[in-house]
Amino acid sequence: MDGIVDSLGLGEEGVSGAGFKVPFLVNDCVLESRTHRQRKQFLLSMLILSLQYRLVAPHTYRYLLNQPNVCRDRSPFLVFMVPVAAQDAAAREAIRKTWGASGRDTLTLFYVGIPERGQVSALQQGLEEESRQHADIVQMNFVDNYHNLTIKTMMMMKWLATHCPGASYAMKVDADIFVNVFYLIQQLRSSPRMNFITGSVIRDGRPRRDPDSKWYLSEELYPEDSFPPYVSGAGYVFSADLAARISWASKFVRVIPLEDVYVGLCLRELGVRPVYAYSLPFLRSLFQIQNLEYDRCTFAKLIIVNGFKASKLLSVWQDFAKGHESC
Repeated sequence: MDGIVDSLGLGEEGVSGAGFKVPFLVNDCVLESRTHRQRKQFLLSMLILSLQYRLVAPHTYRYLLNQPNVCRDRSPFLVFMVPVAAQDAAAREAIRKTWGASGRDTLTLFYVGIPERGQVSALQQGLEEESRQHADIVQMNFVDNYHNLTIKTMMMMKWLATHCPGASYAMKVDADIFVNVFYLIQQLRSSPRMNFITGSVIRDGRPRRDPDSKWYLSEELYPEDSFPPYVSGAGYVFSADLAARISWASKFVRVIPLEDVYVGLCLRELGVRPVYAYSLPFLRSLFQIQNLEYDRCTFAKLIIVNGFKASKLLSVWQDFAKGHESC
């Protein structure tokens, strides 16, 4: 450890080396009170954090497809940000024809990485043609897989803060979700415009220590025995100001491959607590992350329902869009 730290420059502003600089996050008095070895340990921990941040930092990657001007002449009330794989063209088309259709208040964008395997060249060509046709795809050059969802989520946050700063709200929502856009916009009209995030709030989450689990987290990577409150990644809504703040907070939060928990860790860093969205009188969650059989009037009082592949979404949407107001 001494060799690593000694090879770096120790200045008043921070530790630098290998082309980057880690700022001190404590005041000079605290640093002065530490022994030389304690100071080295502190600087090494900051170096590791900086290297970790590079994994999720948007500037680590480059855009292959982008829509930088989509908000130039408008400030959408709600931006739908949909993480999706390149091969899921059917899901994107179904969303465009249903809850993600272009509207006066809403904007829908799809975020993708590079296909992990298979017909990469053909998929890329198809994606580029789709982007030319619809101008709603944002792609960066990281491998698109489950463990990189944290990277994709931070990419979405940074994109929103950079290219659509006038938006009021945003929703990160998976591609297999039914979204009641009508009820959602109605609810948001009276919601806070800053430091606000809502969804299916999980308050009792704990890390899985079984190496065979899809959600495995080692004690080395995450030593705490519980998670702070976080919102399920299936779909959550937040005031658009949080995009820039979450991007900033990610500089100080160790990367883990659970994107919704990671956002919760960033929120804890910011002192922001997610708000549980429920209906009265039975305190039913408005964000249903389990599958429900379609019923127009049940869905009319929910914001999301899980488990809607493209064909299923298309089959129910016309009935819902035409009849939800009669419920």
